[in-house]
Amino acid sequence: MGVTAQSVWDNCLDFIKDNIQPQAYKTWFEPIIAVKLTDNALSIQVPSKFFYEWLEEHYVKILKVSLTKELGETAKLVYIIKMENTYGNKQPFTEKIPSSNRSSVKSQDVDIPFNNKSPELRNPFVIPGIRNVKIESQLNPNYSFENFLEGDSNRLARSAGLAVSAKPGGTSFNPLLVFGGVGLGKTHLAHAIGVDIKDKYPEKTVLYISAEKFTQQYIDAVKKNNRNDFIHFYQIIDVLIIDDVQFFSGKTGTQDVFFHIFNHLHQNGKQVILTSDKAPVDMQDIEQRLLSRFKWGLSAELQTPDFETRVSILKNKLYRDGVEMPEDIIEYVAKNIKTNVRELEGAIISLIAQSSFNKKEITIDLARVIVEKFVKNTKREVSIDYIQKVVSDYFQMDVDTLQSKTRKRHIVQARQLAMFFAKKFTKASLASIGSQIGKRDHATVLHACKTVDNLSSTDKQFRKYVEDISKKLSV
Repeated sequence: MGVTAQSVWDNCLDFIKDNIQPQAYKTWFEPIIAVKLTDNALSIQVPSKFFYEWLEEHYVKILKVSLTKELGETAKLVYIIKMENTYGNKQPFTEKIPSSNRSSVKSQDVDIPFNNKSPELRNPFVIPGIRNVKIESQLNPNYSFENFLEGDSNRLARSAGLAVSAKPGGTSFNPLLVFGGVGLGKTHLAHAIGVDIKDKYPEKTVLYISAEKFTQQYIDAVKKNNRNDFIHFYQIIDVLIIDDVQFFSGKTGTQDVFFHIFNHLHQNGKQVILTSDKAPVDMQDIEQRLLSRFKWGLSAELQTPDFETRVSILKNKLYRDGVEMPEDIIEYVAKNIKTNVRELEGAIISLIAQSSFNKKEITIDLARVIVEKFVKNTKREVSIDYIQKVVSDYFQMDVDTLQSKTRKRHIVQARQLAMFFAKKFTKASLASIGSQIGKRDHATVLHACKTVDNLSSTDKQFRKYVEDISKKLSV
């Protein structure tokens, strides 16, 4: 068989995989598709413009080395950027970009103009009747980059946040969507970006608002018949930060108005920052055209911090509060509170309060009492590894068998149950669950969950499996 685009790209990937971090490989190289090979030029398709820019900025050397190894000194790399257009036809909007020559890609989109009957802007943040055009940013200055500590779990999101705050609207991270479970720092990071932008660009209008409040304002605007004023108010914002955007689920009017606001801001080079408790692919009841907008920029996940990061977070908190604490106690707290930064800091605050109010010395015993309260009061989130172990033990197989590619019915069912419980008991995205259970994609996980639901309602034996494993995981 001759040399093909796929075989050349596979060889490049083997080389790249050996030379970069696994997480970076997964994020930046797995989504690339080899398209064609002509005259020593390999064409690869990337999902968006920011993707192409990130590759060019961070991985151009390794790409060049790997391609030169395969095709010789005259090797060229051509990027094809696939963007979804908005006209309902399925043709992708692509543009070829030679590695040496950057050119900008415009999305094919239309903005729907709104006739503004009243030139006076009504600010939804101001009490009616009081004229005030100055827009307060609603930011919390305590949430800054200084106290948002970097670790493996948040590096991509934090770096993208810093890039956005250095050049709002001027990077391809637009929108920047930060997603992750409860208490991992989504709101903190969103505020930190806004605070940093206000410091660097005092003239820019920055606004932070929760999706819930945005929806409430929109409902009020419709009631008072000033929907256009509402839209125009949001269209003059330079940096719009919307927290918990999953709240828009099922609210078609709010989604529609946000779609037009988003288009206007995006086309005018304004920055949009969104947070959500799930990845776009996992969002239910959000219109497709809006989800495709969310995917234009960067979706960055905040994951559970590892032990070292948890220790750093605690030390930073103690340092900011001017409190000293023995190393073994800090490590004990970090070892036992794993899933949530908010709980981690809460435990340390309780420990300091207990010791100062009761004039007690901070000891391991005191730490144990506090930590037990925290772990007891919060519903324990089980890990995907633990779920796989419980399911494997239940079916008397090892985890490697569960994750294997085999299509034997009983193993497939065990794997589907592991995926189902991972979705039920963890905050992980479907993509993340799939990658941890045998390197499957999010569609496989979705199919697994539906299969388990269907079998539970039709198959008595299968229902017993679900109930038994449920009990083991809920203990």
